Amino acid sequence: MRKVLVFQHVAHKILGTLNPTLKENGLNMRYVNFEREPNAHPSVERYNGLIILGGHMGVYEADKYKHIKVEAKLIEDALKKDIPVLGICLGSQILAHVLGSPVRKHEEKEIGWHDIYLTEKGQKDPLFKDFKQREKVFQLHGDTFDIPSSCVHLAESKVCPAQAFRYGDKVYGLQFHLEVDEPMILRWLDHPNNKKDIEESGKYSIEQIREETKDHIDQSMALSKQTFSRFIDLFGLPPRPIRLGAGTILK
Repeated sequence: MRKVLVFQHVAHKILGTLNPTLKENGLNMRYVNFEREPNAHPSVERYNGLIILGGHMGVYEADKYKHIKVEAKLIEDALKKDIPVLGICLGSQILAHVLGSPVRKHEEKEIGWHDIYLTEKGQKDPLFKDFKQREKVFQLHGDTFDIPSSCVHLAESKVCPAQAFRYGDKVYGLQFHLEVDEPMILRWLDHPNNKKDIEESGKYSIEQIREETKDHIDQSMALSKQTFSRFIDLFGLPPRPIRLGAGTILK
């Protein structure tokens, strides 16, 4: 069994750099796209890991987006089964909610490239081994939360203190987007909702973010490869068999 379950909320929020990293480790991905299947009720049974991607909806809008309640229950199931979980942006917010922390609108939207700072515990965390104490990462969110009391606070920014946390040894929430590549960011900047947020912010500009992307994307992608590989190590997968010619397999 080498399978990972992926919760997707909108078409343009995809696995990005996570996709090739998962494939290189021989993992098959099952997407549950709640935008297309809002009434889907998947199960975490027989999966090595769970990844929850981003989206524009808020956890506090669960009456409108009923799949949020379904996802929260499935995250609870994954925690009980000790399955590694990675929540990104909205995914981290749903995870924080499950772990007892209310999610709320932030007074300021965090958009574009921002510095995050590893906490003392974050500098010792195995997932962030390749991070410097300060790194520039891509952000696109307007909600926030307090780090759940049962979790370890790993990273913060000046705009939003809750940037990364860990629950136990296998469960991580990342408010920022380490999964982006340059084409992905450019598509996001062209999305009408994101354009509106950037224009209304009075603080950011699309051209500025495009230029900063050229400066920071290579380091971000290097960190994504290293960090996501370390997350996959938590799956505890056996080495993949080596296939030779004529169907011969070495184990």
